Amino acid sequence: MQATIQKWGNSQGIRIPKSFLEALGMMENDLVELNRIDDNIVITKVKEKKELTLEDIFKDYDGEYAAEEFDWGSPVGKEVW
Repeated sequence: MQATIQKWGNSQGIRIPKSFLEALGMMENDLVELNRIDDNIVITKVKEKKELTLEDIFKDYDGEYAAEEFDWGSPVGKEVW
C-alpha cells in the first residue's frame, strides 16, 4: 500500500485506512511507538499494561514474613518514641 505524506497543522502525517488498522488489531487513539530503522519508519502498537491485583503480586510467594528489628538510632528533633 502506498500513502502520501501530507501537511497536518504544523506537522506532517500519513492517513491510514480504517480497514488496514482493523486488520492489524488497531484503532483510533491507540498508543503507538515510532522507530526509525535504517531508512524505514516502523509503527508498533504499545501493549497496554495489565493492572496487577494482590493475587498477581503474591502468586509466587510461598514463604513467611520474618520481621526483623531495625535500629533507627536515637530520636532527632521533636520525634516522640
